[in-house]
Amino acid sequence: MSPTPAKGSTNTNPSSLSFYALIKEDFKTHECDFFSQGFWAVFNHRLGNWRMKLKYKIIRIPFTVLYNTHKKLIQITCGIKLDYTVKLGRRVKIEHFGGMIIGANTIGDDVIIRQNTTMGIKNLNNLEGKPHIGNSVSIGAGAVIVGDITIGDHCVIGPNTVVYQDIPPYSTVYPAIPTIITRTNN
Repeated sequence: MSPTPAKGSTNTNPSSLSFYALIKEDFKTHECDFFSQGFWAVFNHRLGNWRMKLKYKIIRIPFTVLYNTHKKLIQITCGIKLDYTVKLGRRVKIEHFGGMIIGANTIGDDVIIRQNTTMGIKNLNNLEGKPHIGNSVSIGAGAVIVGDITIGDHCVIGPNTVVYQDIPPYSTVYPAIPTIITRTNN
């Protein structure tokens, strides 16, 4: 049995499409908007993975410099952090920009992610404990998804929801309903 390659050492772009076809599909997913910040974050992610298929490090160096420079520009100008080590499916749409830390282990196909979303570790004791997002998941604005958990296929994660446990497929998760407390003047 061959050893598992280190995370980030291989091209994890979907293999069913060429790099060009994948970028074309991502562009269409982002409504053919050349100025979509989400498109540029996904494009850079795809570039970061594509460069890992280059066998010789010396050939990969210019693409690594381009990837790292572009990644930092996207973080500064768009407020989106999406490292190439996230295994990203097809037709993932970053619908809005700003305040986004997308540090999942995997994100499936046809996922929509909205602004101010955070995905990542739950605590410093498990730095690899990041979420797995299924296919056709809709993630609302301000959602926080943390820990080594699985969000099942076809789930809806409502706005401002904090998720730290597994969610079964076809579930809808919303935060507690706000309660209005009336105040009387005495």
